[in-house]
Amino acid sequence: MTPQASSDRPTVTAQLASYIAAAAHTPIPDDVAALTRLHLLDTVAAIVACRDLRAGQVARAFASTAGRGDVQILGTPDRAALVDATFASAVIAHGAEINDFCPSSFVQPGPGVVSTALCVGVARGRTGAEVLRSIAAGYEVACRMPKAIGIESLRRSGMACHSIGSLFGVGTTAGALLHLSDLQAVDLIAYCAQQASGSWQWLLDIEHFEKSFVFGGMAVHNGLHAALLVEAGFSGVPDALDVDGGWLAGGLLAGGDRDGLGALVDGLGADYQIDLVGFKRYPVGGPVQPIVQAMLELMADERDVDIVRIHVSMPGAADTFANARMPALNARYLLALIAIEGGLDFVSAQSLERFRGDDEVRQLMTRITVEHDPTQETVPRSESATVTIDFADGRTRSRHVDHVTGYPTHPMSATEVVDKARTLMAPHFTADRVSHIVDTVLSIADLDSVDPIVDAITRP
Repeated sequence: MTPQASSDRPTVTAQLASYIAAAAHTPIPDDVAALTRLHLLDTVAAIVACRDLRAGQVARAFASTAGRGDVQILGTPDRAALVDATFASAVIAHGAEINDFCPSSFVQPGPGVVSTALCVGVARGRTGAEVLRSIAAGYEVACRMPKAIGIESLRRSGMACHSIGSLFGVGTTAGALLHLSDLQAVDLIAYCAQQASGSWQWLLDIEHFEKSFVFGGMAVHNGLHAALLVEAGFSGVPDALDVDGGWLAGGLLAGGDRDGLGALVDGLGADYQIDLVGFKRYPVGGPVQPIVQAMLELMADERDVDIVRIHVSMPGAADTFANARMPALNARYLLALIAIEGGLDFVSAQSLERFRGDDEVRQLMTRITVEHDPTQETVPRSESATVTIDFADGRTRSRHVDHVTGYPTHPMSATEVVDKARTLMAPHFTADRVSHIVDTVLSIADLDSVDPIVDAITRP
């Protein structure tokens, strides 16, 4: 029987399980479907752009040699077993700082959820409509889970929101597409809980390997694996999110307030979270997006100028982004690039070689300071920044960005998302091929299968 709370109201576990089991066949509102298609396109474009980056290359090689299989690694002609192919696809999708993000949950759902949806969709012959609905469901649970547990509770426990949210999001998408029953979905939740892991040490990553693993690959490896275990007949604790002695009894809900867990299912299937997921306008980490925007705006009219000093004030972990060892997260590196070149491109933003060895960039970085500004702290969280430049001719210019374009409260338009996708894919395909990819992805609900999407983004 489906587990019941003492008040005869279904438990959180049971309500979530019912949602998962029905997700692939439950219609979603037109506006949610339209936004889901854009997030699918954004992630597909990231896969195309990041396929040959180092993390993606290693993930592809690992998956191809881990064992035989007939599931295509997205963006490539390589094939592997279902879990391995999806794992590699998710690592590729988060190979650089260009995929979507949910700032209120500290989750980046696209790489794991979309890779799972496409790979499982192809492997099990699901329709485009089923895949689209399952992506929407994965985003819902990925964004809800960290907030329901409590962002600070997860921080205190050392567990990364990005991995926990994405794990349950992947499990939801996989469970929906595998057509698990309500009772099987209860077991799926138990196995996702058993495999929940990931620490904040990803912030110390240098080459975007461990970060790609935590944000994308691990969520797939554990979440999809959990769904396949249950499909094969594994049973689990019947009330994992609610029962005394279960997953959340070990200190995650510090303070003892279990009532907050209801946020995981309150309004689920009616009050959608996907409009809280933003798009990255620039190829850099979320918290440095407003810094980049402010600097680009300041330098738009400047030519051949000498800069004495650049100062940044921002909310959040300013020291982390002042000294990040990963180029696309290091605010001082990104500002120096923009100051020298007048712009910022995808390749330079990810370049360890320039970050470590460009003397002009390194010299300018010594004259850039980044500090925390408590007056910019807001609830709910926002990503803002003020950039001030002192020029050698005595001028001082400053620009404050309250919310970067692409942030959920200041969303990119559908046209802007499509243009971003075209820009990312243009170096790899002809203009006609890019247009074909865009048209195919945006027509997913009309497809008998998602094979045409996978075929369209494949290159040797």
